Amino acid sequence: MQQRHKQQNWLVTGVSTGLGRAVAQAALAAGHTVVGTVRSEPDLRAFEGLAPGYAHARILDVTDDDAVTNVVAEVEQRVGPLDVVVANAGYGLEGTFEETPLAEVRRQFEVNVFGTMATLQAALPHMRRRRRGHLMAVTSMGGLMAVPGMSAYCGSKFALEGILEALGKEVAQFGIHVTAIEPGSFRTDWAGRSMTRAARSIADYDELFTPIRAARQKANGNQPGDPAKAGEAVVHITSVDRPPAHLVLGSDALRLVAAARTAVDQDIRAWEPLSRTTDFAEGARL
Repeated sequence: MQQRHKQQNWLVTGVSTGLGRAVAQAALAAGHTVVGTVRSEPDLRAFEGLAPGYAHARILDVTDDDAVTNVVAEVEQRVGPLDVVVANAGYGLEGTFEETPLAEVRRQFEVNVFGTMATLQAALPHMRRRRRGHLMAVTSMGGLMAVPGMSAYCGSKFALEGILEALGKEVAQFGIHVTAIEPGSFRTDWAGRSMTRAARSIADYDELFTPIRAARQKANGNQPGDPAKAGEAVVHITSVDRPPAHLVLGSDALRLVAAARTAVDQDIRAWEPLSRTTDFAEGARL
């Protein structure tokens, strides 16, 4: 893949494992400086050991708004102006809608939605003043389609999709790009020990959900997506003049997202006559 020759400063949240680690490693391999956020001292030392002098780590809880703002400001001052920010930190919450406690749903949104918003909001003023930059967030194919047993997770990712699309339209005037990264199933630990699973309590859902949970656990470690290639793809779009607003990653994501969009289009077409009946007969008042 084409690599950008100009050295960039990157901030990637959640680089201890998974796609965050893969994106950070790809950026380092391309010659960029990367600040990665982690949750522990051992993870901090491990990340900085990847490329001494180029890999920097900060301990950060993305749900602490003040800490996020302070870390971004400190990085801007000590490491350098940020060119690319990838809000990756997040986790999966599995469970049927009825069985998932609202406290767990709120925690899902605190990390996946508000943690991402805090990261992008902290970086945006610096990029706006410079009139350049690239803001990215890892959503999911689950931000463009939904499956049974992932209502809270998909809800958080659908929310991010709307936020990012609006944000992109707001900041394009400042020369800032915004990309939603929508991975499919990648060979990370997302579906393994990193997945939070709501307790089962309602037998009526057994027939539907028990096989789904079992299949997801069985597929862990055998997913089609290669995290290293995903990282390279993310780095690649920072080297083009017109990066995408949406970057779907993985053949499974392409197939499932396309099917979901087709289903929405079919509903729109099928119910268009009824939709049109809800306007005033005289139309809009000017």
